Amino acid sequence: MHRAYQPLKPSTNKYIQQKWDQSNYEQHRRKVSTAVPVVDTKGIRTPAHMALKLKKRQLEQERLTIIERDNQLLSSKLADIMCSKGYVDDRNDYPERSLNAARRMEQMRLVTHQNQAILQRIRSQQSEYRRRNWEEHWEQAECRRDDIARYPCGLTNQQVPSSGVWKENIHVKCLKGKAGRFGYLQ
Repeated sequence: MHRAYQPLKPSTNKYIQQKWDQSNYEQHRRKVSTAVPVVDTKGIRTPAHMALKLKKRQLEQERLTIIERDNQLLSSKLADIMCSKGYVDDRNDYPERSLNAARRMEQMRLVTHQNQAILQRIRSQQSEYRRRNWEEHWEQAECRRDDIARYPCGLTNQQVPSSGVWKENIHVKCLKGKAGRFGYLQ
């Protein structure tokens, strides 16, 4: 291979010249790879107190202590639940408080007093309805209904005698001296 090598400078022995050039090139590559830059391109060094970020550490520590305290409370509650076998605490022993209680009581007292006065006025009035007329109309309607009915009221449990006379047990108020539809008065 040394025969194909063309040295930069004229030489009598191409083989030795190639070895020298090769060793010089390798030495140059080693120097380049181990070279240290003269210009400092690292930038400005941050001060130690800036690198530590003490405020951030303090906030992180406070957050961790809060989380730890909450975890302790939660674990103690879970332990209480495990010891108490899971009973539910649904007692509400808090007293009821209202800002309007006195005003509401006064209004209720006033309304009760007014209701009592209205009740007294209603009781003292005479009725304008004629109850006796209502009862007479009811009796007449009962008599008409008994006359229209296929079987007289109250005769369902009685048998018809062979003579054809009914032993009627119809309302006495309806009959008042007149015969019923299917039978005769005795």
